[in-house]
Amino acid sequence: MIAALIADDDSLVGHLDPGPVEVLISLGDLWDSTIAKAAVRYRPSRIFAVRGNHDSAAPFGVDVTPLHLKWESHGGLTFGGFGGSWRYKPRGHHLFDQEEAVTLLRSFPRVDVFIAHNSPRGIHERDEEVHQGFDALLDYVQRQQPAYLLHGHQHLNGVSWIGATQVIGVYGEALLDLVIS
Repeated sequence: MIAALIADDDSLVGHLDPGPVEVLISLGDLWDSTIAKAAVRYRPSRIFAVRGNHDSAAPFGVDVTPLHLKWESHGGLTFGGFGGSWRYKPRGHHLFDQEEAVTLLRSFPRVDVFIAHNSPRGIHERDEEVHQGFDALLDYVQRQQPAYLLHGHQHLNGVSWIGATQVIGVYGEALLDLVIS
């Protein structure tokens, strides 16, 4: 299943020429108009998304399936997610203390593809302040071992592994062939 992944920089979205894309996945900090533009360009059959720490509290458009603390099946795979970042400032949308994130994800079921705005703690972190990863995501991956954890927020394109889970950071956009063995 070919997925187009988008995150964090509106000016870097919409430049790929991938051919057929099954799913579009927004990892946060993008205008809804950017998600819509990517949907027109890539023509996916499904759009999944989470909000980032710079996004509004407004709901997504009707064609977008929000996955914050939810899960959905598509094409034989399960997708689930968690939006936002850790609470590095006193006010804003989609901000969580480390403990809040742990509580919210404690009983989240295993999915094949976990989408998040933030990274797991210690993976792809840019700094210990604004770009600190979530302990809860690290715990979730160690406990549930999804095939993929996809994230934005860290402004990098990188791949790491936590056990059998491939952790992929996206800045701008990327293509991924989701293969579950």
